[in-house]
Amino acid sequence: MQLMDWIVYIFAFLFGLVIGSFLNVVIFRLPKGESLSAKRSHCMSCGYQLRWFDLIPLFSWLALRGHCRKCHEKISVQYPLIEAANAILYVAIFAVRGIAIESIVYCFTASALLALSVIDFRTYIIPIGFNIFILVLAALRLCYRIFVEGDAVSTVVPYLIGMLAVSVPLGILWFLSKGRAIGGGDVKLMGAAGLLLGWKGIIAAFVIGCIVGSVVHLCRMRLANAPRRLAMGPYLAVGIITVILVGEQLIGWYTELLGF
Repeated sequence: MQLMDWIVYIFAFLFGLVIGSFLNVVIFRLPKGESLSAKRSHCMSCGYQLRWFDLIPLFSWLALRGHCRKCHEKISVQYPLIEAANAILYVAIFAVRGIAIESIVYCFTASALLALSVIDFRTYIIPIGFNIFILVLAALRLCYRIFVEGDAVSTVVPYLIGMLAVSVPLGILWFLSKGRAIGGGDVKLMGAAGLLLGWKGIIAAFVIGCIVGSVVHLCRMRLANAPRRLAMGPYLAVGIITVILVGEQLIGWYTELLGF
């Protein structure tokens, strides 16, 4: 790799850590209806307001050995895990997709998927803001390709179809089952992600998500006595991120296998 590649990857990793730190705030506060900016970060046990040197993503948690500086209570391991996962995703996306505007869009999408996955896993709710955010990112990406890169308007069609390809059938299922078979947030997520991935990508993401969800949740039911009800958001997010990273290869392999 060239020096510029290393610089980009290092910057992506550090920026991913910073965004990951913000995701932790979103994950903890959004379900409670708390402000994301007005309230200073503090210890969940004693209320100690964290100083700047307590807020360095990943490294502060490691330096404090996972304990509060004042009361020495354990700090959730979620903090470093989310920060590290987000940073790794950013590096992986730039490594696979290259240095491009689309890579930035995919990185922010991955962050939204990471946060909504944790929230949905805990609450069975995907806040509408995440789906709107992904939808806006997808729309901006298409506008960039048309007006800046000069792509033909016809290139938008597969993405418009993608917005409907999975979300419409799921929406019908949601309506007929009165929300018992699939959640409304999952339907909206597939619509927003479909505009980002196109019809081939979103179908692949949905299939991957269903397979992963089935296997993982059955294992959780057997080994951890998890309830039958499952949050589909995290598994759909896995499918979407998989398509972002290796979707073209998977779709190419599958079409070749079928002889298309």
